[in-house]
Amino acid sequence: MWLHGFTQTRRSAHEFRTILAGTYEVLTIDLPGHGENASVTASLEETADLLVAALPDEPFTLAGYSFGARVALHVALAYPERLTRLVLFGATRGIEDPSDRSQRRQHDDLLASRIELIGVEQFLDEWLAQPLFSSLAPDPRERAARSHDPHGLAQSLRHAGTGTQTWLGERLGSLDVDTLALAGSLDIKFAREAAAIADSVPRGRFELVPGAGHAAHFERPAQAAALIDLAQPQ
Repeated sequence: MWLHGFTQTRRSAHEFRTILAGTYEVLTIDLPGHGENASVTASLEETADLLVAALPDEPFTLAGYSFGARVALHVALAYPERLTRLVLFGATRGIEDPSDRSQRRQHDDLLASRIELIGVEQFLDEWLAQPLFSSLAPDPRERAARSHDPHGLAQSLRHAGTGTQTWLGERLGSLDVDTLALAGSLDIKFAREAAAIADSVPRGRFELVPGAGHAAHFERPAQAAALIDLAQPQ
Protein backbone atom coordinates (compact mmCIF):
# COMPACT_ATOMS: atom_id res chain seq x y z
CA MET A 1 0.00 0.00 0.00
CA TRP A 2 1.44 3.35 -1.13
CA LEU A 3 0.41 6.60 0.61
CA HIS A 4 0.96 9.89 -1.23
CA GLY A 5 2.13 13.24 0.12
CA PHE A 6 0.29 16.49 0.83
CA THR A 7 -1.37 18.05 -2.27
CA GLN A 8 -0.92 14.77 -4.16
CA THR A 9 -3.30 11.92 -4.99
CA ARG A 10 -3.14 8.18 -5.54
CA ARG A 11 -2.24 8.91 -9.18
CA SER A 12 0.92 10.84 -8.23
CA ALA A 13 4.46 9.43 -8.53
CA HIS A 14 3.49 7.49 -11.67
CA GLU A 15 7.02 6.49 -12.70
CA PHE A 16 7.98 5.34 -9.22
CA ARG A 17 4.80 3.32 -8.79
CA THR A 18 5.20 1.77 -12.24
CA ILE A 19 8.67 0.52 -11.31
CA LEU A 20 7.38 -0.92 -8.04
CA ALA A 21 4.53 -2.62 -9.90
CA GLY A 22 7.10 -4.73 -11.73
CA THR A 23 7.83 -6.50 -8.42
CA TYR A 24 4.82 -5.89 -6.17
CA GLU A 25 1.06 -5.60 -6.32
CA VAL A 26 0.79 -1.87 -5.54
CA LEU A 27 -2.38 -0.51 -3.96
CA THR A 28 -3.05 3.22 -3.66
CA ILE A 29 -5.74 5.36 -2.07
CA ASP A 30 -6.60 9.05 -1.84
CA LEU A 31 -5.95 10.22 1.70
CA PRO A 32 -8.51 12.45 3.49
CA GLY A 33 -8.74 15.92 1.96
CA HIS A 34 -7.24 14.73 -1.33
CA GLY A 35 -8.54 13.48 -4.68
CA GLU A 36 -11.73 11.47 -4.47
CA ASN A 37 -11.65 11.73 -0.67
CA ALA A 38 -11.46 15.54 -0.60
CA SER A 39 -14.66 15.71 1.43
CA VAL A 40 -13.30 13.41 4.17
CA THR A 41 -11.87 15.18 7.22
CA ALA A 42 -9.78 13.12 9.63
CA SER A 43 -6.92 13.39 12.10
CA LEU A 44 -3.83 11.24 11.69
CA GLU A 45 -5.18 8.71 14.17
CA GLU A 46 -8.60 8.66 12.47
CA THR A 47 -6.93 8.31 9.07
CA ALA A 48 -5.03 5.26 10.33
CA ASP A 49 -8.31 3.66 11.45
CA LEU A 50 -10.03 4.45 8.14
CA LEU A 51 -7.14 3.08 6.12
CA VAL A 52 -6.91 -0.22 7.97
CA ALA A 53 -10.68 -0.69 7.76
CA ALA A 54 -10.54 -0.24 3.97
CA LEU A 55 -7.79 -2.81 3.35
CA PRO A 56 -7.96 -6.60 2.95
CA ASP A 57 -7.32 -8.66 6.07
CA GLU A 58 -3.99 -10.14 4.99
CA PRO A 59 -0.76 -8.46 6.17
CA PHE A 60 0.82 -5.92 3.82
CA THR A 61 3.82 -3.67 3.35
CA LEU A 62 2.92 -0.05 4.04
CA ALA A 63 4.92 2.72 2.37
CA GLY A 64 4.38 6.47 2.36
CA TYR A 65 5.91 9.81 1.52
CA SER A 66 5.96 12.90 3.79
CA PHE A 67 2.30 13.34 4.86
CA GLY A 68 1.70 9.74 3.77
CA ALA A 69 4.71 8.63 5.81
CA ARG A 70 3.29 10.31 8.90
CA VAL A 71 0.03 8.45 8.32
CA ALA A 72 2.00 5.23 7.87
CA LEU A 73 3.75 5.71 11.21
CA HIS A 74 0.39 6.08 12.93
CA VAL A 75 -0.92 2.93 11.24
CA ALA A 76 2.18 1.00 12.29
CA LEU A 77 1.93 2.13 15.91
CA ALA A 78 -1.79 1.34 16.14
CA TYR A 79 -1.88 -1.85 14.04
CA PRO A 80 1.62 -3.40 13.95
CA GLU A 81 0.18 -6.88 13.51
CA ARG A 82 -1.23 -5.87 10.12
CA LEU A 83 2.16 -4.99 8.64
CA THR A 84 4.92 -7.11 7.16
CA ARG A 85 7.12 -4.07 6.61
CA LEU A 86 7.10 -0.27 6.90
CA VAL A 87 8.79 1.99 4.32
CA LEU A 88 9.03 5.72 5.04
CA PHE A 89 10.13 8.50 2.67
CA GLY A 90 10.71 11.91 4.27
CA ALA A 91 8.98 11.00 7.52
CA THR A 92 9.03 12.92 10.78
CA ARG A 93 8.48 11.85 14.36
CA GLY A 94 6.71 15.18 14.91
CA ILE A 95 7.78 18.21 16.92
CA GLU A 96 8.97 17.41 20.43
CA ASP A 97 8.74 20.86 22.03
CA PRO A 98 5.08 21.75 22.82
CA SER A 99 5.64 25.45 22.17
CA ASP A 100 7.25 24.79 18.79
CA ARG A 101 4.44 22.37 17.97
CA SER A 102 1.83 25.00 18.81
CA GLN A 103 3.58 27.53 16.58
CA ARG A 104 3.63 25.02 13.74
CA ARG A 105 -0.08 24.39 14.17
CA GLN A 106 -0.76 28.13 13.95
CA HIS A 107 1.37 28.27 10.81
CA ASP A 108 -0.55 25.33 9.31
CA ASP A 109 -3.86 27.07 10.12
CA LEU A 110 -2.69 30.22 8.33
CA LEU A 111 -1.55 28.17 5.36
CA ALA A 112 -4.93 26.42 5.24
CA SER A 113 -6.70 29.77 5.11
CA ARG A 114 -4.38 30.89 2.32
CA ILE A 115 -5.27 27.85 0.21
CA GLU A 116 -8.95 28.72 0.50
CA LEU A 117 -8.22 32.37 -0.29
CA ILE A 118 -6.01 32.00 -3.40
CA GLY A 119 -7.06 28.59 -4.74
CA VAL A 120 -5.06 25.46 -5.39
CA GLU A 121 -3.27 26.43 -8.60
CA GLN A 122 -1.63 29.52 -7.13
CA PHE A 123 -0.99 27.71 -3.87
CA LEU A 124 0.81 24.90 -5.72
CA ASP A 125 3.08 27.49 -7.36
CA GLU A 126 4.00 28.77 -3.91
CA TRP A 127 4.24 25.31 -2.34
CA LEU A 128 6.56 23.88 -4.99
CA ALA A 129 8.72 27.03 -4.92
CA GLN A 130 9.88 26.20 -1.37
CA PRO A 131 13.58 25.36 -0.89
CA LEU A 132 12.37 21.89 0.15
CA PHE A 133 11.56 21.18 -3.52
CA SER A 134 14.39 23.13 -5.17
CA SER A 135 15.87 19.98 -6.75
CA LEU A 136 12.52 18.77 -8.12
CA ALA A 137 12.12 19.39 -11.85
CA PRO A 138 8.67 20.57 -13.05
CA ASP A 139 6.56 17.77 -14.48
CA PRO A 140 3.19 18.69 -16.05
CA ARG A 141 1.90 15.13 -15.69
CA GLU A 142 2.64 15.09 -11.98
CA ARG A 143 1.21 18.57 -11.56
CA ALA A 144 -2.03 17.37 -13.16
CA ALA A 145 -2.17 14.44 -10.71
CA ARG A 146 -2.27 16.73 -7.68
CA SER A 147 -5.35 17.48 -5.61
CA HIS A 148 -7.45 20.47 -6.69
CA ASP A 149 -9.97 20.94 -3.87
CA PRO A 150 -8.92 23.93 -1.76
CA HIS A 151 -11.21 23.16 1.18
CA GLY A 152 -10.09 19.53 1.28
CA LEU A 153 -6.41 20.48 1.38
CA ALA A 154 -7.10 23.15 3.98
CA GLN A 155 -8.90 20.67 6.22
CA SER A 156 -6.06 18.21 5.81
CA LEU A 157 -3.64 20.81 7.18
CA ARG A 158 -5.95 21.79 10.02
CA HIS A 159 -6.65 18.24 11.18
CA ALA A 160 -3.58 16.23 10.13
CA GLY A 161 -0.78 18.74 9.61
CA THR A 162 2.56 18.36 11.39
CA GLY A 163 1.38 20.80 14.05
CA THR A 164 -1.41 18.39 15.04
CA GLN A 165 0.91 15.41 15.38
CA THR A 166 1.87 14.31 18.86
CA TRP A 167 5.56 13.57 19.40
CA LEU A 168 6.18 9.92 18.49
CA GLY A 169 9.82 9.67 19.57
CA GLU A 170 9.35 7.64 22.75
CA ARG A 171 6.72 5.36 21.20
CA LEU A 172 8.91 4.11 18.36
CA GLY A 173 10.92 1.86 20.67
CA SER A 174 7.91 -0.45 20.90
CA LEU A 175 7.40 -0.68 17.12
CA ASP A 176 8.51 -4.23 16.28
CA VAL A 177 8.06 -3.99 12.50
CA ASP A 178 10.80 -4.16 9.86
CA THR A 179 11.22 -0.47 9.06
CA LEU A 180 13.12 1.21 6.22
CA ALA A 181 13.53 4.96 6.67
CA LEU A 182 14.57 6.77 3.48
CA ALA A 183 15.45 10.34 2.57
CA GLY A 184 17.16 12.17 -0.26
CA SER A 185 20.84 12.86 0.37
CA LEU A 186 20.26 16.57 -0.27
CA ASP A 187 17.39 16.73 2.22
CA ILE A 188 19.48 17.28 5.35
CA LYS A 189 16.66 17.83 7.85
CA PHE A 190 14.68 14.76 6.83
CA ALA A 191 17.81 12.65 6.40
CA ARG A 192 18.49 13.26 10.09
CA GLU A 193 14.90 12.35 10.91
CA ALA A 194 15.13 9.15 8.87
CA ALA A 195 18.32 8.15 10.68
CA ALA A 196 16.71 8.89 14.05
CA ILE A 197 13.62 6.83 13.18
CA ALA A 198 15.75 3.88 12.07
CA ASP A 199 17.75 4.10 15.30
CA SER A 200 14.60 4.27 17.42
CA VAL A 201 12.84 1.11 16.21
CA PRO A 202 14.12 -2.37 17.06
CA ARG A 203 14.35 -3.46 13.40
CA GLY A 204 15.18 -0.21 11.61
CA ARG A 205 17.31 0.55 8.58
CA PHE A 206 18.30 3.93 7.15
CA GLU A 207 19.15 4.62 3.51
CA LEU A 208 19.79 7.75 1.43
CA VAL A 209 18.73 8.25 -2.17
CA PRO A 210 21.84 9.81 -3.77
CA GLY A 211 21.48 13.22 -5.38
CA ALA A 212 17.82 13.65 -4.39
CA GLY A 213 15.95 16.18 -2.27
CA HIS A 214 12.76 15.79 -0.25
CA ALA A 215 10.74 14.27 -3.10
CA ALA A 216 13.37 11.56 -3.64
CA HIS A 217 11.03 9.05 -5.31
CA PHE A 218 10.01 11.70 -7.87
CA GLU A 219 13.58 12.82 -8.56
CA ARG A 220 15.27 9.39 -8.57
CA PRO A 221 12.45 6.84 -8.98
CA ALA A 222 14.62 3.90 -10.07
CA GLN A 223 17.13 4.40 -7.27
CA ALA A 224 14.41 4.81 -4.67
CA ALA A 225 12.61 1.66 -5.83
CA ALA A 226 15.90 -0.28 -5.85
CA LEU A 227 16.56 0.61 -2.22
CA ILE A 228 13.16 -0.78 -1.30
CA ASP A 229 13.97 -4.06 -3.07
CA LEU A 230 17.44 -4.34 -1.53
CA ALA A 231 16.05 -3.79 1.95
CA GLN A 232 13.46 -6.58 1.85
CA PRO A 233 13.58 -8.58 5.10
CA GLN A 234 15.05 -12.03 4.69
